[in-house]
Amino acid sequence: MFVGSDTVNEFKSEDGAIHVIERRCKLDVDAPRLLKKIAGVDYVYFVQKNSLNSRERTLHIEAHNETFSNRVIINEHCCYTVHPENEDWTCFEQSASLDIKSFFGFESTVEKIAMKQYTSNIKKGKEIIEYYLRQLEEEGITFVPRWTPPSITPCSETPLSSCKKQAASMAVVIPDAALKEGLSGDALSSPSAPEPVVGTPDDKLDADYIKRYLGDLTPLQESCLIRLRQWLQETHKGKIPKDEHILRFLRARDFNIDKAREIMCQSLTWRKQHQVDYILETWTPPQVLQDYYAGGWHHHDKDGRPLYVLRLGQMDTKGLVRALGEEALLRYVLSINEEGLRRCEENTKVFGRPISSWTCLVDLEGLNMRHLWRPGVKALLRIIEVVEANYPETLGRLLILRAPRVFPVLWTLVSPFIDDNTRRKFLIYAGNDYQGPGGLLDYIDKEIIPDFLSGECMCEVPEGGLVPKSLYRTAEELENEDLKLWTETIYQSASVFKGAPHEILIQIVDASSVITWDFDVCKGDIVFNIYHSKRSPQPAKKDSLGAHSITSPGGNNVQLIDKVWQLGRDYSMVESPLICKEGESVQGSHVTRWPGFYILQWKFHSMPACAASSLPRVDDVLASLQVSSHKCKVMYYTEVIGSEDFRGSMTSLESSHSGFSQLSAATTSSSQSHSSSMISRWRFC
Repeated sequence: MFVGSDTVNEFKSEDGAIHVIERRCKLDVDAPRLLKKIAGVDYVYFVQKNSLNSRERTLHIEAHNETFSNRVIINEHCCYTVHPENEDWTCFEQSASLDIKSFFGFESTVEKIAMKQYTSNIKKGKEIIEYYLRQLEEEGITFVPRWTPPSITPCSETPLSSCKKQAASMAVVIPDAALKEGLSGDALSSPSAPEPVVGTPDDKLDADYIKRYLGDLTPLQESCLIRLRQWLQETHKGKIPKDEHILRFLRARDFNIDKAREIMCQSLTWRKQHQVDYILETWTPPQVLQDYYAGGWHHHDKDGRPLYVLRLGQMDTKGLVRALGEEALLRYVLSINEEGLRRCEENTKVFGRPISSWTCLVDLEGLNMRHLWRPGVKALLRIIEVVEANYPETLGRLLILRAPRVFPVLWTLVSPFIDDNTRRKFLIYAGNDYQGPGGLLDYIDKEIIPDFLSGECMCEVPEGGLVPKSLYRTAEELENEDLKLWTETIYQSASVFKGAPHEILIQIVDASSVITWDFDVCKGDIVFNIYHSKRSPQPAKKDSLGAHSITSPGGNNVQLIDKVWQLGRDYSMVESPLICKEGESVQGSHVTRWPGFYILQWKFHSMPACAASSLPRVDDVLASLQVSSHKCKVMYYTEVIGSEDFRGSMTSLESSHSGFSQLSAATTSSSQSHSSSMISRWRFC
């Protein structure tokens, strides 16, 4: 708790641009009485130095302890700056260090107290800033004019809307009266302001855009969206998902940027690998699904969300699994979700407000033990798992009607696989309860309630029914069909081991051809090399080590360069080695200069050995712990293009098959290649 302070030093420049004030602050630390008695002190003293540079629009706050400085060293630094690309945003950085040399045998206790105090101050920081902004408004100060030299007329008033942001970015020095209110110098130097945010491209996130397409966002949520989008722009070279899609992943992780980025990158890689973006255009559901899958889209609810009706109780899940297999059902559900995303965009335009999710109405009339057939439940759990991971925050509400007695059994099986946020959107009605108060009419207009629910609207959703056993297929047929469905991709997988790189051979007949590549590093760190040889290597051989012989869908390992070959004599390196970290996605091209054989190599990247006189870096140690074995995985695609057909776009490989998400807004235009090689990379996690 702050007790008082004395000004030690103060400096003001003649033009008023620089103001430095140093205070000695007296604090009453919330520590055990016994500890205070042993230490022989009732109060501790900190020295705080505030340096305001109005010309550069920066505020630096430095603080260090004076009490027990020979036993405990505490240093803290806070910095406020104006973002160079958006002057309405304040960048805030904070760092602190604690070094406990000795403290009467209570080192661990002191460390816990210090961390508790520091965390508490950070949480209070935002409240402190908002308190003084409100106080400024109450005093009639609605803007903070930018500093100008004395000879220049001060700038005109700025609107109140920018005042709040400018007040923070100008970082007005808190008067001594503020300290007398009981706010410690430590607290003032530890505000939990938002982390640095980036400017919005083309000022896209204005108030009208947010209201029209994104909905209500707090300043912190808007900041998270901008920062994550900026990260995607920097790493994805201009092709990024739409704001609505980024926002879904942020909401699914309570706007934790790191967690949202992780699951979104995994989802983008998954979409790319399985070509999910093209499923509506390239995949036609089998006739069995069209006839017996009792589900379909049906108008919209009262909130404007697209409404999907599923008559699960009338559906022969066992027959569908026996006739089609698990993967075909999964693909059909994915196509439903893709259609849902498309309908959300349409409804956003129709209703003039953001519609980012849909409502699902599930009728369980007819549900019985037949639906609890083990392979059917297994398929359902698999579908839930995939949808939860790749379509977060797309389900606005789930209405479960006419739940029979067997429903609790099914719910017990599936509920653990459903996210907590999603479960809170479930409304379950037994019998005819949906017809009473708080029922269906609260969410769906009377005119569109389906006829099979005693409504007035004819519903075109198939009625389902039993799938004829003549359509059943053998387990072998289903297995082959399932494998075919998920191998319909232009990408191949490979495993890379320490001492066993993966290599592919590309024969070039015409010089000046263009070799293009696109690969993701799914596990571990690798080194990517390109070699040229005038003679063909020996036929491809798989790694002979038993542990390395990969034949599963996880990827193959093929080696082409014979161990007796010498670099510079038998083959030459045509590109500098490229180190690629786990989670990165790399695209590039090489314009060939000579005909012959080109070898693309993915090689295991070993951490460099640390010098004997130095300790390993923490980052290196953590990285080595994350890679539990000497194994890496890559997913790659290559193509050879004639120079006359090459368009030179490294971000989309427009001359070949683009594997990038149609959720993206293409913002990168083609540019003609003038170099022999270009490489672009971005992270997918």
